[in-house]
Amino acid sequence: MPTDLPNLLTISRIAAIPVLVVFAALGTRWGDLASCLVFSAAGITDYFDGKIARDRGVTSSFGRMLDPIADKLLVGAALMLLVGMDRLSHPALYPAIVIMLREIMVSGLREYLAELRVGLPVTRLAKWKTGFQMGALGTLLAGDTGASVIGLGALPISMIGELGLWVAAVLTLATGWDYLQAGLRHAGEADARPESSAVDETVARP
Repeated sequence: MPTDLPNLLTISRIAAIPVLVVFAALGTRWGDLASCLVFSAAGITDYFDGKIARDRGVTSSFGRMLDPIADKLLVGAALMLLVGMDRLSHPALYPAIVIMLREIMVSGLREYLAELRVGLPVTRLAKWKTGFQMGALGTLLAGDTGASVIGLGALPISMIGELGLWVAAVLTLATGWDYLQAGLRHAGEADARPESSAVDETVARP
């Protein structure tokens, strides 16, 4: 049900996006810190909604549908904010592009495989990718300005965030390749299946 706690946590990630945008658009130190906190809180719900659903046995089709959508909306909004507000250096644009393209590719694969009644399970490496990605984006949203509010202005926060984004991009390529191989394998099996069933049907007819 949409009103179950795991689903409410998933919905909260989507609801957090306009709040994140407003704080980031303020262009102030406190706004940058607040956008980081909102994004981080939303990212943490990604862990708890799945854990609570499994522990309580309340997994639902609604949750399975909405969870990956909420994740991609949140990540996409953060990346667009960082790029649009010139918060990323030019080299950091490359891992950002890799991450966005991977999300689009996986969404397409999931949509196609859903027609075949095949799911793409989340691998352990993909979970590491998500962790680095969320950590990097949260750090970049705070930036050097937001970090200065809590006395961390001496640290190269933006540089740390961009390094994390590069790590996330490398993991993104690895997991994206795994998902692509799985998709191609199932697509090949699906193409071969109608031919064999057609042959069996023809042979069985009197």
